[in-house]
Amino acid sequence: MKQKSLLQKSEKMSFRQAFGRNPDFNYLKGLDPRQKPSGMTIFLQEPQKNLLFVAIIFFLLLFFAWPCYAEDSEVSRATLAGIQGMSVLVEEVQPNVQKYAAKFGLSAAQIHRDVEQKLRRNGITVVEGNDWLAIPGRPALCVNVNTHETEKYWYAYDIKLEFRQLATLEANPKVKTLAGTWSISITGLANVGSLNLIRQDVGGLVGKFIGAYRAVNKK
Repeated sequence: MKQKSLLQKSEKMSFRQAFGRNPDFNYLKGLDPRQKPSGMTIFLQEPQKNLLFVAIIFFLLLFFAWPCYAEDSEVSRATLAGIQGMSVLVEEVQPNVQKYAAKFGLSAAQIHRDVEQKLRRNGITVVEGNDWLAIPGRPALCVNVNTHETEKYWYAYDIKLEFRQLATLEANPKVKTLAGTWSISITGLANVGSLNLIRQDVGGLVGKFIGAYRAVNKK
C-alpha cells in the first residue's frame, strides 16, 4: 500500500491497511525499521511490547488520522482581509528528529523556502527583513513543527500554522500586541523512512491558508 499523507481526511485506513497485509506480526521480526517503508508497518520484537505499541498506534490513527482545523472560521478569515503582504517565520525542527530529517529536506530553512514559494506562486506578497515593519499590521505567517519519538524510529508530529498581526486591546486601546488571528493544525505519525510526510503536510496547511486568504481578498 502506498504511503499517503494523513492530511487526506476523506481516506480512512482500516486496521489491516494500517499495520500491513499479513496479520501475523511475528513475520515482521528481523526487518530493518530504517528501510524506506512501502506502507505503515510495525517493527517490534517482544510479544508484550508488540501488543502495547500496536494499541498506541491504533489509538493515534483512530483519533489523529485526519486534520484538526483550529480557528479556520468565517470570523478568523475576516481578519485576513486587506492584508497587503506578510513575513514567514519557521521554528527550527526539534533535535530528536534532525539526524533523520536532513534526508528529506526537513529543516527550518527548507520549510521556509517551500512556504514562501507557494505563497508567491499564488499571488501573495512575501517580505523579508525590515520590510516587514513597513506593512500595516506587521503580519506574519508562523510555522511550528513539533515531534515526539513514540517508539524507536517512529515519530508523532503536530504542525501548527498561525497567522499573527498587531491587535489592539479593547480594554486598553493604547496597547498593541502581536496576536494570532487565524490558525490551523494537523497531527500525524511517521517513521524515519517517511518523514517527507511532515513536509507534505506543511504544504497542505499552507494551501488551506491560501484558500482562506483568497476567500476574503478577491481581486
